[in-house]
Amino acid sequence: MYSTTWCGYCRRLKKQLDGAGIAFTEVNIEEDPQAASYVEEVNGGNQTVPTVVFPDGSAATNPSLADVKERLAR
Repeated sequence: MYSTTWCGYCRRLKKQLDGAGIAFTEVNIEEDPQAASYVEEVNGGNQTVPTVVFPDGSAATNPSLADVKERLAR
């Protein structure tokens, strides 16, 4: 999951993922310029977070916990 420290949506999704027992790796785009560039690339030039990348390589911007579970079940 690409995120920032100040993003409320990121904090909420991290808490939900933790509660559901879904492991994830967090990358702070403010500390990693390459990560910020990737987030811009998949979000039409915007640094929108949370951006979640799934094992199949697809990405979702600000997904709900239900969306994450559905994508992981594929």
